[in-house]
Amino acid sequence: MADTKPQSPSLPPSLPPSLWAATAEPAPQAHPLSEARQVDVAVVGGGYAGLSTALHLAQAGTGVAVLEAGEVGWGASGRNGGQVIPGLKYDPDELVGKFGPETGERMATVFGATADTVFDLIERHGIACDAVRKGWVQPAHSPAGMETARRRCEQWARWGANVALLDRDRTAEILGTDFYHGGWIDYRAGSVQPLSYARGLARAAIAAGATVHTRSPVVKLDRDGSVWRLTTAQGTELAAERVVLCTNGYTDDLWPGLSRTIIAANSAQIATKPLPEDVRNSILRGGVVASDTRRLLSYFRLDAQGRFLMGGRGWFREPKDHDYFSHLVKMVATLYPQLRGIDYEYRWSGRVALTQDFFPHLHEPEPGLLFALGCQGRGVGLQTTMGGILARYVQTGDRTELPIPITRIKPIPFHAFHKAYVSALIAFYRMLDRFR
Repeated sequence: MADTKPQSPSLPPSLPPSLWAATAEPAPQAHPLSEARQVDVAVVGGGYAGLSTALHLAQAGTGVAVLEAGEVGWGASGRNGGQVIPGLKYDPDELVGKFGPETGERMATVFGATADTVFDLIERHGIACDAVRKGWVQPAHSPAGMETARRRCEQWARWGANVALLDRDRTAEILGTDFYHGGWIDYRAGSVQPLSYARGLARAAIAAGATVHTRSPVVKLDRDGSVWRLTTAQGTELAAERVVLCTNGYTDDLWPGLSRTIIAANSAQIATKPLPEDVRNSILRGGVVASDTRRLLSYFRLDAQGRFLMGGRGWFREPKDHDYFSHLVKMVATLYPQLRGIDYEYRWSGRVALTQDFFPHLHEPEPGLLFALGCQGRGVGLQTTMGGILARYVQTGDRTELPIPITRIKPIPFHAFHKAYVSALIAFYRMLDRFR
């Protein structure tokens, strides 16, 4: 019998204030797990990966229940920038070089289609989430960044993607700022209201037959023969033949060592009041979204009401005042002088899961127990796609169909010092970004 120690019974706070919490579609009806029950598959985590897994399993006729510690989309799924960008941090040539032609090409194909997966699900299930698919621009912050943009564009063009290289003038025309040296655009990409999208996935999963239990943090996970038993903070038990854990940046110590395989980095965002129409029409033309080539990238977009959003890496501490977001205000003023002095309605942050090698990770420490971690800042498309992958594997058990290998749980060395290390690295990267 495998047995994990009980966790703190405290419940997470309500969804933190943000632009997305203020403007999202209503959440579907969901309640805490109030009585013992048994299902085929238990999914821990009500974000994109967990909800997509539940949706795909339910559509295949599998009995599935989701246990979410807070509300649907409480973690990064309800707090991210809402940019739907295909691919991984690595491009096709790098994937082939690292994994060989067969695996590398399969990874490029699967993860190059993540935006297709998102927008197909939105259309199929009628998810109201302000979906826009007009492309993603990666502008180059330096001449070296322009070479990166050129290389990436050339690779994806050879792969058949709808992409284009942008010179300095064209980049300035699209983005409405002359700060960048050029860049490239990927027309496969787009944007969503991220919390509305998460709630829409939950609603679709429920309609397909899944059960979603919110405010039901799992504090104990143990195996009883062929059945896994999950105990919530309220003491209620869910039994399942198989368990899929999708907690990413909010992974705790439910399973020994798992939380030490990722860096739970903070990503911060600010949003203005709706811009005057003339200003709104002068930036991010056509509804594109953007994130640049910096090591500590800046990502920005407009929302459906014309608010300007700027996001970037935050410090590890949780924000306590507006000073936490001052670097984002400065970046807005640098890129768009016309926005200097504008009022900001919202400031918020959330944690994203970064793995040491910047790939998503799959772990299967015991039969019937599957963990998926690592969104790398591309969680909307990547984690939605991972849900379908996890569901198929749970049903078939065929590892040959997986685009990434199942690996053993390997904690990051000296993980206890990662906050100090990464904080120093952030400062170092910010210095480098000023010069390269």
